[in-house]
Amino acid sequence: MPALIAVAVGLLVALLASAYILLVLWSPRDPTPSPSEATFLTPSSPSTPQPLHRLDQPATVALTVVVPAYNERDRLSVMLRPAVEFLETRDLAERAPRLLPDGVERGSYEVLIVDDGSKDGTSDVALELAGEVEREFGAKRGNVKVCRLVRNRGKGGATKHGVLHASGHHILFVDADGATHFPDLALLEDELDTLEAAQASTAKGAPHGLVVGSRAHLVDSEAVVKRSALRNLLMRSFHLYLSLLGLSTIRDTQCGFKLHARASAQLLYPSLHSPGWIFDCELLLVAERCGVPLREVGVRWTEVPGSKLDVVTDSIRMARDLLVIRGNYLAGRWTTPGKVSHEVAQAARAARATEGRKER
Repeated sequence: MPALIAVAVGLLVALLASAYILLVLWSPRDPTPSPSEATFLTPSSPSTPQPLHRLDQPATVALTVVVPAYNERDRLSVMLRPAVEFLETRDLAERAPRLLPDGVERGSYEVLIVDDGSKDGTSDVALELAGEVEREFGAKRGNVKVCRLVRNRGKGGATKHGVLHASGHHILFVDADGATHFPDLALLEDELDTLEAAQASTAKGAPHGLVVGSRAHLVDSEAVVKRSALRNLLMRSFHLYLSLLGLSTIRDTQCGFKLHARASAQLLYPSLHSPGWIFDCELLLVAERCGVPLREVGVRWTEVPGSKLDVVTDSIRMARDLLVIRGNYLAGRWTTPGKVSHEVAQAARAARATEGRKER
C-alpha cells in the first residue's frame, strides 16, 4: 500500500510539473518595443513622427477611439468614415453635461489607428483616408493618428498599445471592420456617464467603469442565424466554457466595442498579457477581480466579410489561452492589480438599483 501511494504521489507531482512547464511555454511574452512605436503620423504630417501621449498622463481630449488594424486596407474606410462623421457632426447639446477634467473640451476626440505590423500598406491607406475624412468633415473637434507597430502582436497586443497611449478621458476600442454601428457609442457613453455621476457624489478619486457593447440581443436575429451552423455551435460552446471558468457576468465578451473610464484603463491595461483574440476575456476577468463596475449594452451589428478569425483553429487556441490565463493567476505568475475602492463599488451598485427602479 505505501508503494502505491508513493507511485500515485509521484505521478501527481510529474503531472503538475508537466502542466507548469506547458503553462510557461504557452504563456505570452511582452514584445521588445521599438522607439518608433511610441510615435504617430497624421495626414498633415505624414513623414514627421510625433510622440504619442501616455496613459499615465492626464487626459487632453474627451474621447480616444483605438482601432487595432492588421491588413485592413480594404475594410478600414467602412469603419473610419462613419466614426469621424459621427464624432464631428453629432449634436452635443442633446447630451447631458459630462464630468470632464479641467481643460478638456466636450466633444473633443482622437482616433488612434494602430497598424499591427500589416503587410498590405494599411498605414498608407489609413493616412490617405484620414486626410479625406478630415477634409470632408473639417476636423474641428479632433483628428486621426496612425501608429505603426514593427511586428504583428495580435489584436490584444495592438489594442493594449493603443490604450496605453490614449489621450482620452474615455477610451473606446473598436474593430477596424466597421461591423458595429458606430453611433451606438452614445448608448455606451450614457451608461458610463451614469456610473461616473453616481461615483462623483459618494466616492473620492477618478471614477471607474467599463461598458461593453453586446450582440447578445441579436442571437436569434437574421444576422446571427445566417451564420454557419459550425460557427454558431462554437460560439455557444465558447460561452459555456467561459461561464465554467468563471466569466458569466458578460454575455458577449468578444464584441469589439468597449468603452472605458480612463482610471479603469490605467488600472487594468498595464497588467494585461494576452496578445490574441482572448484579450477581451482577460480584460473582463481582471476587471471583475478588481471590482471595476461592468455594464453590457446592446448595439447594432452587421457581419462584414474578410474576418481574420479562423473559426475552428482560433476557437481551439482561445480555449487553450483562457486556461493559460487562469493557470497563471492561480499559480501566482501573474498578479491582479489593486481593487477599486469600496465607495466606487457601492456607488455602482446604487446606480444599478436606480436603473432597475426606472425600468419597472
